[in-house]
Amino acid sequence: MWDRAYQKNDVEGGARPLYPTMLEPVEMRWAFIRKIYSIVAIQLLATIAVAATVVTVRPIAHFFVSSSAALCPLYYYHQKHPVNYLLLGVFTVSLAFAVGLTCAFTSGKVILESVILTAVVVVALTLYTFWAAKRGHDFNFLGPFLFGAVLVLMVFALIQFLFPLGKISMTIYGCLASIIFCGYIIYDTDNLIKRYSYDEYIWAAVSLYLDIINLFLALLTVFRTADS
Repeated sequence: MWDRAYQKNDVEGGARPLYPTMLEPVEMRWAFIRKIYSIVAIQLLATIAVAATVVTVRPIAHFFVSSSAALCPLYYYHQKHPVNYLLLGVFTVSLAFAVGLTCAFTSGKVILESVILTAVVVVALTLYTFWAAKRGHDFNFLGPFLFGAVLVLMVFALIQFLFPLGKISMTIYGCLASIIFCGYIIYDTDNLIKRYSYDEYIWAAVSLYLDIINLFLALLTVFRTADS
């Protein structure tokens, strides 16, 4: 009886349900969550390494690999081991080149500010989502709104590309993108806690990774515009 009482209150061991209606084994979901964040951490470290190389070695800045080309087969093979890991590596390196190209023409102060704020926001939103999920809050309703917001953001970016509107519009774009991807971090973290199946670990990691990278790029846009 005492063992069961201890396990019920053992937050460190992950014995408490992550949300009130949780039916699956808590330990298995915690193991899944740890696996996802381990993959995302490796992706971020790889991105930092590749981006730093692109920034440091200028000739590499002329080499670009399209990340969207790797994303399509990754979606199709994301449950097929070991192809999914290979495609994940290709996709991560590809996106890292894109990030590196962006950072190559940005001051170090702006990059540092963006990195610090991104880290603070990601940690804060992740902790908030876990806290809210434990109290029964569900963020699945955000999906359609966030998708619509991304479409609006893409149209805004196209207009800005065709008809440049100046620093104010770029600042507005960066702020809107930051808010949208903050929403996506909450949405995808909530899905990680409740909805992703154990076979979808690659796609879950990619979703969170893209949220973090896009938030960083959005904040980079805001700080770079303010600095120019």
